[in-house]
Amino acid sequence: MIKERLESLKGKLSNQDFLNNRGLSNEVGIHVFPYDTKEEMVVKDFIRRLKNDPNIDSNLVEFNLYKAFLKVLENDGILDDVAEVEREIDHEELLDQLSTELEPLMEAAEIPELELGKDVLLLTGIGDVFPFVRAHYVLNALQEVVDVPVIAFYPGEYNGRDLKLFGKIDDKNYYRAFSLVK
Repeated sequence: MIKERLESLKGKLSNQDFLNNRGLSNEVGIHVFPYDTKEEMVVKDFIRRLKNDPNIDSNLVEFNLYKAFLKVLENDGILDDVAEVEREIDHEELLDQLSTELEPLMEAAEIPELELGKDVLLLTGIGDVFPFVRAHYVLNALQEVVDVPVIAFYPGEYNGRDLKLFGKIDDKNYYRAFSLVK
């Protein structure tokens, strides 16, 4: 089933209505592709192949939250210290200290200027970066700074209103996203 869902996603990446966010009631085209965590490697392999597919008419730009978060920690000179600090302080305190804004994450991921009708932003690494960066936060922040379609590959469930990471953890509601493929 996951392979069929992924293949149907592939067809949307050349659709001009999709690429130009048409038919979305003036909303930014933020789409969630939820999947069972057991399918993580299938999804990662699909994304890798998709980015290199010469038959895709759009430019796919990957925004891997996990890699960007590690790069922000490295740029701040604290990457090596995080494991040590994690043992010494309360989990919530560590989360507060490591919370980061979207702009440094996008800079660390080297997100170029994106063009509507041409580019699609693939948001990956959502499960890998939990609990330091939450999907609902990033989706809300992206809505303010991008106008191209965004596909959030979400390891969990999305019912059109609520995100449930890993099928277990409520990640707040995010009613503005569209379910991409049933």
